[in-house]
Amino acid sequence: MANYGINGFGRIGRNVLRAMTQKQVEHVRAINDLTDTKTLAHLLKWDSVHGRFDGEIGFDEENIVVRGHKIKIFKERDPGNLPWKKLEVDVVLESTGFFTARDKAELHITKAGAKRVLISAPAKNPDATLCIGINDSVYDPAKHTIVSNASCTTN
Repeated sequence: MANYGINGFGRIGRNVLRAMTQKQVEHVRAINDLTDTKTLAHLLKWDSVHGRFDGEIGFDEENIVVRGHKIKIFKERDPGNLPWKKLEVDVVLESTGFFTARDKAELHITKAGAKRVLISAPAKNPDATLCIGINDSVYDPAKHTIVSNASCTTN
């Protein structure tokens, strides 16, 4: 099973984590967001669309705790400075909206040490732009390390 990092804990980052808590929350190694842990935990627990999170949420100065699993929180503006390699992160969800160009998104790989990046928005020069149910069958893990999911608002 792959290990994950989330860069940007807005609407998309939180919804992905909510989905992952069903089976793989222990594989989420870290979240990078400039907001404090108390606010991040509150926003995860209380969602205006999906309602209250069904499970235990907590926090301390450096982590949020989801169903008993501590997730380290970083506040790094430069994705190249994140410790993805040290944390053994395989896949980064890039959901800030700021690092959608290939040269920016690939910092997660070339400098921070992740293996793959999934950009949650339209991207400039990704290896592939995939839309589940439309063209996801063309995904080739040997060739595609930076992938866009087309548009976070339409998928």
